Amino acid sequence: MKRRTALIAGVVVLCALAGSVLLSPSRRNEVLLKLKGKQTTQDVLVLLGDTGRERLFVHFEAAGAAWPPRNTAFLAFKEERQLEVWAESAEREGERVFVREYPILGASGTPGPKLREGDLQVPEGVYGLCGLNPNSAFHLSLKVDYPNGFDRRQAAAEGRTEQGGDIFIHGGSASVGCLAMGDEAIEELFVLAAEAGPETIAVIIAPCDFRLGRPFPDVPGVPWARELYSGIADALDPFRRTGPAGP
Repeated sequence: MKRRTALIAGVVVLCALAGSVLLSPSRRNEVLLKLKGKQTTQDVLVLLGDTGRERLFVHFEAAGAAWPPRNTAFLAFKEERQLEVWAESAEREGERVFVREYPILGASGTPGPKLREGDLQVPEGVYGLCGLNPNSAFHLSLKVDYPNGFDRRQAAAEGRTEQGGDIFIHGGSASVGCLAMGDEAIEELFVLAAEAGPETIAVIIAPCDFRLGRPFPDVPGVPWARELYSGIADALDPFRRTGPAGP
């Protein structure tokens, strides 16, 4: 009986994937739920890719950014609760332009870097993406490669061995050390990362937007915070917006 049920479910999923362009958004979500736990990135792109690309392309075109995305960066600001997307200009190779921003719906912790497993802190630093999770408990997610080399060096110097991990940019609105973006936003970011290649995307997470002249936060017990924030400020410096913030 279980085998027959699984077979029927598989047929339903395959039919849905084959005709995904005809599915309504609600029907696509139903199919995603049927696939949950065993779907692939390609399944997500078949089901959500067209609508995700359409929503993204409006912003890329308005910004004059190349599509498929090149030289992409996500800038996340904890205090401002904003995540900005930047990508390479379609006309000027090597120049990155502001594409759009998303509100961060959930980010636990306080200003300051992540130090250990279970501290509920969102990391701060210059990272990358190291994978896509199409089976996330939070709809979809992008894995951040925390801890980076700087994090590991500071932990080694202080004798900290349990730095934690599994830091994601994901859907939903709840956060336990991650960045919760909401389901529609993570669908777009997932499609973008899949199109660009997650390994090509830089992720800069800052306590606040240092480009606005904000002072470095004072983080008790972290004597190397100024070194960390100086590096983040330098990494943010090339990303200077010339127009008004977009939705």
